[in-house]
Formats: sequence, C-alpha cells, structure tokens
Amino acid sequence: MLGVNPHERAYVAPFLTFMALLAAGEFVHALFDGRAWWIIAKPQYWVFPLQTAICGALLVRYWRYYDWRKPTKPLVAIGIGIAVFVIWIAPQELFQAAERRMGFDPAFFGGGWAWFSNIGVRCLRLVVVVPLLEEIFWRGFLLRYLVRDDFAKVQLGTFTPWSFGLVTLLFGCAHWGPDFGPAIITGALYNGVAYYTRSLSSCVLAHALTNLLLGAYIIKTGQWGFW
Repeated sequence: MLGVNPHERAYVAPFLTFMALLAAGEFVHALFDGRAWWIIAKPQYWVFPLQTAICGALLVRYWRYYDWRKPTKPLVAIGIGIAVFVIWIAPQELFQAAERRMGFDPAFFGGGWAWFSNIGVRCLRLVVVVPLLEEIFWRGFLLRYLVRDDFAKVQLGTFTPWSFGLVTLLFGCAHWGPDFGPAIITGALYNGVAYYTRSLSSCVLAHALTNLLLGAYIIKTGQWGFW
C-alpha cells in the first residue's frame, strides 16, 4: 500500500504537502476574497512562503532516500530546460496571448528590503523547492510506481506507454488553467529526460533551469501570473 514505508513517504510527502497547502490557499481565497483582512483574503502571500519552508524541511528530512548520482548527459537536460522555458512563454511572446499580470506581486509589501525578501523567497520556491519535489514525485516515484508497485526496484527511466501517458496527463492537470497546454508538453519532455538520462539529478537540472529562466522573465516583464 502506498506510503506504508519511509522510502515511499520520502518520494510522496513533500509533493502532497505542497499540493495540500496550495489547495488550502485556493479555498481560503474563494471563501474570503474581498471580505476579510488582506492576510486572509490574499493567501498567496502566506501559502507560498509556507510551502517553501515546510516542503523544504521535508526534502531535507528525506534527503538520504533520494538517488542523487551525478547528472548524466547534462547538455540534454540543459537543452530541454531551455526548450520548456520557450514553450511556457510562447503564448505571450509568439501568439499575443493576454499578459498575466495578476499574481504574487513582490511589491505588495512595498519596495526596498521587502521587495528583495519577497523575490528571494519566491525564487527559492520556484528554482529549488519546486523542481526538487516535483521531479522526485513525478519522475522519481510515479513514473516508476505505475510500472511496478515496488518502485524502488524499477530502474529510473523504464518506459511503458501507460506510465508515460498518465504521468504526462497528470502533470498537465496539476498545472490546470492557462498553463495546461504547455504543461502537457513539458511533462512529456521531462519524462523524456528521465528516459534518456536515467538520472533523477538530470531531471531536476532541466526543471530548475526552466524555472530559473522563467523567474528572470517574470521579474523583467512583471507577469506575476507565471509564478
């Protein structure tokens, strides 16, 4: 049964905690938007830091369970990371989709140290915490668990049409909304990194590079909806 041993929990707990906090924020926003003090009505300003702190702590706690062998074929991971970034911003840059200005604006608390603190925490979540917990779950766990329940005995990068298709679809659904289309393509490409490199570290490298470039794009353009 899923989650009955520390090895399974190590791969699943950070991601499920992340999603639970995200869902809690959405619920609070729907319930109190415009009807409560901002710190309640705008949960992104406390949910995102909580995700960074709590999920980061879980990753540290379970770090010894992850396979962090040296990245293989790093140029492939870097190329995919850049390609995914281009795919993610293509609707705005190539097809004149509406700019996404609504979201976590780091100037909400004002400029100066508050702005830099917000940017720092937000980028830590975007570039470090999210790539780690998502790749650990999607490629490190689920892509293998759908091949065999005892996923630890499945070589990372083992291909089956079922696991590839379902992980790609679920990855897209986890990014439901305007990012769904790019996320479907992204899920397939990151799966491809796992298949080609057989390295969880390479998957994290690709994802982290995408998010680093996306973070720079967000700060430059002010399209906070990409956070």
